[in-house]
Amino acid sequence: MKALIFLLALLPLERLIWLGFTDGLGANPMEFITRSTGTWTLVFLCLTLAMTPLRLISNLTIWIRYRRMLGLFSFFYACIHFGIWLWLDLDFDLAEMWKDVVKRPFITMGFISLVLLVPLAFTSTHWAQKRLRRHWVQLHRLIYLIACTAILHYWWHKAGKNDLDTVSIYAAIVFLLLCCRIPYIRNILSRRSSI
Repeated sequence: MKALIFLLALLPLERLIWLGFTDGLGANPMEFITRSTGTWTLVFLCLTLAMTPLRLISNLTIWIRYRRMLGLFSFFYACIHFGIWLWLDLDFDLAEMWKDVVKRPFITMGFISLVLLVPLAFTSTHWAQKRLRRHWVQLHRLIYLIACTAILHYWWHKAGKNDLDTVSIYAAIVFLLLCCRIPYIRNILSRRSSI
């Protein structure tokens, strides 16, 4: 099952490569690729957050086995998203990058999201989990903050274009997934699964 999920998670990247070779990226290829990788970063972030509620509702621990891989794919697409912006938009000009990060709030939130994802990705191994023990759990709770900064990144970007329909759906999904972490709601979900 993990191998199947891995292959499915690569499909968005394979699609972009295929569209690139077949001249299907539209009139603005850079915007298309940036938007696509950003969307898939958020999709995998939501899927990662969904694993715990699915475990609570179904009372099956199998969902937790996929959480790490989905989280790493979120980081993978975030890196591509950032790399495309840094390479194609800024031509690796770090001074210009920093100016953008400081001056443009939506880029600030995107940059914060990526920076916070880095320690989660690098401590996603079983070795790190054993080594860090309870600190590992505390560190990986950053995912809740990352979900909020990622939504703000997307929201503020779309607000400039008065196009909040899609981002509102993602914001609602993230809100519901984070609500599942509230002890009262968590207990209700656990009780329902044991009935």
